[in-house]
Amino acid sequence: MGKVKDTKMHIEFLVEEQSMEEVLNNIVPKIIGDKIEFKIRCFSGKGNLLKKLPDRFKGYKNQFDNNVLSPDTRIIVVIDRDRDNCEELKEQLEKIAENAALTTKTKSKESSDYQIVNRIVVEELEAWFFGDIEAVATAYPKIPTTTAQKKRYRNPDNIKGAWQALEKVLQEKDYPDSKSKLKVAKNISQHMDPERNTSKSFQVFKQALQELLK
Repeated sequence: MGKVKDTKMHIEFLVEEQSMEEVLNNIVPKIIGDKIEFKIRCFSGKGNLLKKLPDRFKGYKNQFDNNVLSPDTRIIVVIDRDRDNCEELKEQLEKIAENAALTTKTKSKESSDYQIVNRIVVEELEAWFFGDIEAVATAYPKIPTTTAQKKRYRNPDNIKGAWQALEKVLQEKDYPDSKSKLKVAKNISQHMDPERNTSKSFQVFKQALQELLK
């Protein structure tokens, strides 16, 4: 967890799995430095996150109303699209926030008047890794950076089954880590550079964080 003393701004990330938690621990400080403290709350899968989100949001609303949370606190939900319709998933998240009487960045009329940011990873976390093939090659040197030039991997957000695709790339080079999503996430995210990532969904996520610095 990143932490800074004596700051009003605070971010709570809600994520569906440990691999995303590992990635955020490594890349969030690269995006916002040490200017904002943050905490990551990890759920046991996408279904569990969606199931618990209504009560979680209502709890946040109560904490905002009773000044337990600073008005400058932001709740950021990071969830994989997987096979879901992106627009329908986003609307589901927006509706959960609306039912809890919380304002989302998408629905806010003022640029800073919101508590919730919903961000969807297209189509799953490993697409962000393909978006920074240099980080992959640094973590696993037998994988050439030219991998990103192959038609299948050229647009990270269009890769169907991004984890399976990455697993195959690792297996072809005999990396035993291919069996562990968590280990792969930890190794690659240490080397990720937010500025060079070509995944559009990653850039949208990054932009949301950068806007909090203004």
